Amino acid sequence: MADTPQIEQLVERVERLLLRYDELQRTNELLSQHVNALTHERDSLKSRLSAARARVDGLLDRLPKSEVNGSSGSATENPS
Repeated sequence: MADTPQIEQLVERVERLLLRYDELQRTNELLSQHVNALTHERDSLKSRLSAARARVDGLLDRLPKSEVNGSSGSATENPS
């Protein structure tokens, strides 16, 4: 029965491969969940950014045209 050690080695290797496969499936599921969470967070941030841009545009539209064009004094200019 010289084949018995080879069969046992093959069985052990298959068992290790099955364990590794299960491990990789769990890892893949966790990574998929993480990707989904990050995608949701990205979409939420993009929506918030769009809303903030709309608010800033609305505020800029309410400013007098002379302030928008920079012809009035600015807080960053040095009054010397």
